Amino acid sequence: MFELSILCPESQVETVSDALEALDALSVSVEDADTATPAEQALFGEPGMPPPKAGWERSVVKALFATQEQAKEAESLLAPQDFFSDCKSLGAQEVADQDWVRLTQSQFAPVEITPEFWIVPTWHDKPAAATKIITLDPGLAFGTGTHPTTRMCLRWIARNEAALAKQRVLDYGCGSGILAIGAALYGASFIDAVDIDEAAVQSTKDNAVANHVTLNAGLPDQVSNAPRSYAIVLANILATPLKVLAPLLTGHVSQGGHLVLAGILERQEDELKAAYAPYAKLEVSDREDGWILMTAYF
Repeated sequence: MFELSILCPESQVETVSDALEALDALSVSVEDADTATPAEQALFGEPGMPPPKAGWERSVVKALFATQEQAKEAESLLAPQDFFSDCKSLGAQEVADQDWVRLTQSQFAPVEITPEFWIVPTWHDKPAAATKIITLDPGLAFGTGTHPTTRMCLRWIARNEAALAKQRVLDYGCGSGILAIGAALYGASFIDAVDIDEAAVQSTKDNAVANHVTLNAGLPDQVSNAPRSYAIVLANILATPLKVLAPLLTGHVSQGGHLVLAGILERQEDELKAAYAPYAKLEVSDREDGWILMTAYF
């Protein structure tokens, strides 16, 4: 196989990627052209959400082709296009045949939440110290435990087992259902997991079956209309929708219950506190890699 590399600005990443796919590339990926240099940029997407940008200011789009002829043809067809004027071909290089499934799998190890609580891909053995495990494969669902916001939510769940025991839980914006599954493992008796994306709902249902837990997954309209009906409300989304949802989410937390919010950058702490001030007093409960977990007790 042969890999064709194209250097292009962020504005052309999506167009070039689409063109390569139309030219029968087996796969297309995007990398930061400035990786391992002072100009390298962090670019994160939230679980269940698309990346914030299509690429980096200087991106390398890489396309895999079955033959050198196909790679060269794609290169020659792209060159005269108007959108390619700010781009540059870096040429096509032969790629050694590999077991791509095994190579991909080798990049993902079990994720430790606490010494006893782990997320383990299906192809890995259970860590010796693990007493609670979520089985979830990276790349096959929205939210797989590798992002700091997901890990912080799961850590909160693990540290608050007594608050979860035999309680009703709402996972709002459930993605893969990983937080709902975690709540079930730590003793919640009734769990609603909702998302606006039907693919996420199906992913949650499939992952619940794979992890032998019972929960109710569906669109947001399935949430109980009864006020104060959940002892725990979890929402790992992003700061802007969390602010909009403040009255809805707080309205579902029962007296003596907990609200747990993630998807918030450290610099957004004050604006979240202000948005929730009429309904609850938010506090920062955890921090990791520039992200914070905010909680409120009712």
